[in-house]
Order: sequence, then C-alpha cells, then structure tokens
Amino acid sequence: MKFSFIKFRKIPLAWLLLTRQPLRLMVAIAGISFAGILMFMQLGFRDGLFDTSVTIHKLLDADLVLISPRSKSSISMSGFPKRRLIQTLALDEVESTAPVNLTYLLWRNPENLKTRSILTLGFNPSDSLLLDEGFSKNANRLKNPGRVLFDKLSRPEFGPIEDWLLSGKKVETEVAGKRVKVEGLVELGPSFGADGNLITSRETFLRLFPANPKGSIEIGLVKLRSGSNPIFVSEILNKSLPKDVRVLTKNQFIEFEKNYWKNSTAIGFIFSLGALMGFVVGCVVVYQILYSDVTDHLPEYATLLAMGYRLKSLFFVVAREGFLLALFGYLPAYFSGQILYSVVRNSTKLPIIMDANKTILIFILILVMCMGSAGVAMRKLVDADPAEIF
Repeated sequence: MKFSFIKFRKIPLAWLLLTRQPLRLMVAIAGISFAGILMFMQLGFRDGLFDTSVTIHKLLDADLVLISPRSKSSISMSGFPKRRLIQTLALDEVESTAPVNLTYLLWRNPENLKTRSILTLGFNPSDSLLLDEGFSKNANRLKNPGRVLFDKLSRPEFGPIEDWLLSGKKVETEVAGKRVKVEGLVELGPSFGADGNLITSRETFLRLFPANPKGSIEIGLVKLRSGSNPIFVSEILNKSLPKDVRVLTKNQFIEFEKNYWKNSTAIGFIFSLGALMGFVVGCVVVYQILYSDVTDHLPEYATLLAMGYRLKSLFFVVAREGFLLALFGYLPAYFSGQILYSVVRNSTKLPIIMDANKTILIFILILVMCMGSAGVAMRKLVDADPAEIF
C-alpha cells in the first residue's frame, strides 16, 4: 500500500515538478532546443556538403565505374588505359561502355574576361553519359568540334551564360586558351571541388587538353544487361583485369568520393565537432535545470524516503523529467531545423535535407543528453539524509 497513492492515482509528479516554475521550464526548453538546432545545422551542413561532392556521380548512367587505383577523388583523378574498358565487353553481362575524360580547365568569363577553373568532362556524344532524358538531345550538338554544354547551376562568377543563351545571344568564350561555343545548358550543380561544370566531346576535350594521352581515360562507364548483379560482375572484373584499373559499382563510386572528403579533409571533423559542442551545451543546460529541481525539492524527496518510498521510485520521477524535457526541447528544434534548412537551400543551393536518419539521430542524442543529465542529477538523491535535511 505504500505506493498505491502514486501508482493507482497516477499523479504526474514529474510534470508537476517541471511546471511548478514555468520560467525555469521555458529556459530549459530554450536551451535544449538551441542545442538541437545547433546539432541539426552542423550535421545538415556536413551531409549537404558531402552530397554536393557526388552530384555528378549520382547522375552518371552506369552500373559499374572503372577508375585508376591512383585516383583519390574527382579533384585528383588519374588516367588508365582505355583498352581496359573495352576488355569488359568480354563478359556477357556487359551491355555497353562509355569512356570519359575528366580534368579541370580554365574558363574565361565572356563578360569580364576573368578566368576560373571549371570541371570539364569529355565523352563520345553517341554514348549515354547522364540519367537525363533531355541530355541526349543536347549531346548531339557536341558532334561538331569546339562545342560545349555549360552547367546552368554553376556559380555566377563564370558569367551570365544562361541568360545570354535564353535571350538568343551567341555565346563564345575561351577554355584553356582555345575558342569554344556554348551550344546548350545542362543541370548538374557545383560541388566541393568544382564551382562549375562543362561537358564536351572527347574530340574537343583532347583539343583543349592535348597533354592528355589519346588512349587514356579517367572514368569508364559500364552498363549491364537487365538482371545482372553489379557487385558480382565487379568482383569478376577486378579479378580478371590487370591491376592498373579498379572496378566499382555506382554506389561504391559515390562512397569512394564521399570517403575522400570525410577522411582526407578536415570538413567532416569540423562539422562533427560543432555538433558535439551543441550536445555538450545541451547537457550542461539540462543538468543545471534538473540539479536545481532536485535541490529545491530535496526536503520533499527526503520526506518520501522517510515514509518508506524506495529510491528507485524517486529515480523514475527524475528520469521522467529528463524524458519530458527531451521531448519538449526536440520538437521546437525539429521544426526550426526544417525552416532553416529551407532557407539555406534557397539561398545557397546546398542540398541540405531533413532525412529520417538525421531526425532519429538528433532525437536520440537529445534523449541521451537529457537522460544522462538526469542520471547525474540523481546522485543528489542518493546523498539525501532525512535526519540532516530536517
């Protein structure tokens, strides 16, 4: 019968303790929400920047991708013999291949004549390069030498190319010191390593970059027949082809690029550290609130202990306070994060999204933050001696 009053009447003791001082509760919710928003933004920026690094990778029309083992990322690609790509056709599972050259060349802004590095891809216009239904139509325009397609999502420093083309103006400029004509637009998007993108034929590419050997390519695209297993075929090719080439599935190629930016640069560490700082700030705020709450109500807790209530029952009360704070602090952080993500997307074109993984991760972090702080604050109860308090 000791606990019947609380157990059966279900008095919301944790809720009553939290709401007894509304101002303190609002401060706690504000602090937790701020920590949550900080974690949302830091992880959002990190994942968004990583996603921009694989914009082109995701658009490639391929099941397998061949690269050189010496390649580190899209900003540091090495060439390998084109014949390795041709050798993949020996497998019945391979339907078609497409050689691609990739490097950075200097683009001259046709408006102010300033130069800027631009990522340039060269391919055979008769091959399928991108998963874009309208791209093949534009690709046919590249069959004439000296023609290029400009990425309309490139940074404005490259010039008002889209506006000029849409107005019917002829757009000509220089790439690597050689004259080219912009025949159309594509939609790729800037990335970590490239502020803009340019697509041309391999013939034009080799004219713009004659130092590149004709028999060398940086990327080999392989399309498999329907029903083929990309992982199984890639394993076969990696065993049968010489060691001067590496075969990846498309997903592995995407992860290959992301891992470079995560592990070989400070970007991942910096944003993860920012999220950790938000977590620590939240822990401090919640601990101070719960510790003060336990201290203010120590006589009441001590009285309950003297009446025969077990310490575990009081622990659950503080734990429920931590859970309620986590819930009330998370909701404003989530909705504020959604709004800020939208603002960032519209302002910077950064693909920052509120996905399920991020949503669950932040909630777990906030829950751990609040429950952990509640656990530390509970130590005050352990030392509560009714004789000393009264």
